[in-house]
Amino acid sequence: MRNVKVLILAVISAVLVSCGSTNTVPITGRQQSLMVSDGDILSLSTQQYQEFMKTAKLSTNAANTAMVKRVGQNLANAVTSYLRAAGLSNDLQYYNWQFNLVQDKQVNAWCMPGGLICVYEGILPVTQDEASLAIVLGHEIAHAVARHSAEQMSTQMKQQYGVQTLGALAGMLGIGNTAVSIGQAIAATGLNFANLKYSRSHESEADHIGLIFAAMAGYNPQAALTFWQRMASLNQNQNTSEFLSDHPSDATRVQQIQGWMPEAMKYYKPRQTQAVPTTQKAGTKTAAKKSTIKSTSKSTKKK
Repeated sequence: MRNVKVLILAVISAVLVSCGSTNTVPITGRQQSLMVSDGDILSLSTQQYQEFMKTAKLSTNAANTAMVKRVGQNLANAVTSYLRAAGLSNDLQYYNWQFNLVQDKQVNAWCMPGGLICVYEGILPVTQDEASLAIVLGHEIAHAVARHSAEQMSTQMKQQYGVQTLGALAGMLGIGNTAVSIGQAIAATGLNFANLKYSRSHESEADHIGLIFAAMAGYNPQAALTFWQRMASLNQNQNTSEFLSDHPSDATRVQQIQGWMPEAMKYYKPRQTQAVPTTQKAGTKTAAKKSTIKSTSKSTKKK
């Protein structure tokens, strides 16, 4: 009888955990199961983005601000064209592209679900040019397009559903009540998208998709290799970059990018770019403080 109860428990838990809709990630074709709608995520992320921007100090550098908006919009246009061509025009209603440059010396950038992007001034001396900035923005936009925040939230909610089911049936097995409310699951995953930490697999997928998006927007994807080399050097010397948190190792990243490069180059048609109008050079000391705002992952960093 006990074995039957255990089997029932396992089946019910599996059913609950498997709930949700199946989605295909653009570019990579990976299948993901989501329990959170794009509309719900956009509403939450928009609210958090607006709250952040009320307290953030926008950059006073007009040239850099214009550059971030220009490169960001070029990428947004490329993503829009891609989604339409892929028969995903319906997804466009869930994007409200915004690109803001804020005064912060951290080497960081992030994108909330819905295409709400923030770039910190501290990353510009490392990007150095528009092509490298496009690699950064492409990576962050990829988190949003691949729905990494929704996927991460869904995963945690499934775990909570499983725990709740175990708690409801645990009395049958004499192992005590471990149930937690779904409201707690939502609270735990509702989080602050700006500092959401994605898994390494999500970060690698964002690297891949972002590389393609940058190429589609007319930026040389080869810039990714030199940019990440500069980021790796900065991280080794100062260990202050939030942007590299939870990413694959430097060697793995470079190897993966090299593997995706032939695919990216198929989409690349050069556009005229401009150097970043800044006098600070990569490798100069940047602030070591961490953001007090908690990406792809605010989901999406981010990073």
